Amino acid sequence: MLLDNVEIIEKTTCYKGFFSIARLRLRHRKYDGEWSDILTREIFERGHAVAVLPYDPVRDEVVLIEQFRVGALDFPADPWLVEIVAGIIDEGESAEGVAHREMAEEAGCEIERLEHVCDYLVSPGGTTESTALFCGKVDTTGVGGVHGLIDEGEDIKVSVVSYDEAVLLLNSSRINSASPIIALQWLILNRNRLQREWCE
Repeated sequence: MLLDNVEIIEKTTCYKGFFSIARLRLRHRKYDGEWSDILTREIFERGHAVAVLPYDPVRDEVVLIEQFRVGALDFPADPWLVEIVAGIIDEGESAEGVAHREMAEEAGCEIERLEHVCDYLVSPGGTTESTALFCGKVDTTGVGGVHGLIDEGEDIKVSVVSYDEAVLLLNSSRINSASPIIALQWLILNRNRLQREWCE
């Protein structure tokens, strides 16, 4: 396979289960115009995800979730991470459709409006995964409790916090995964506009 500036010489599937791992042999154009040496790289193919920050502009509240994450076992804090609603895009689904589905499954609430924040690569040095990030207008009245799909092993604690408390959690490093960090920083920049537009 030859792209404009990348030549994939060989791609081998090393593992295929719920996720997959592939080994690539490739070369790419360097900044001087020459081709690089042939490189061997393994990549983790997880699929693509959607994440949603649920925000109530009337009450000025944010919905956060907390759940166990096996990838955080060796992290200095505990592996129960404070996050936002998220899920993998299945074949044939739109990012917006996943946002609505995951909001109902993980937080037990409904999106009234949805604004696209950005698309970002999660860790492009080793995985193909990307995330479509949104902010969703919700009504936080009565939101909370424990949610998630039992058959997927989900045990998700849902909490409603004030905007100020969410920012405090962010600034105190209690929130330490990418999606909620990016989403809350975006909300800090866009909160006043959302309150004007979403409270009309």
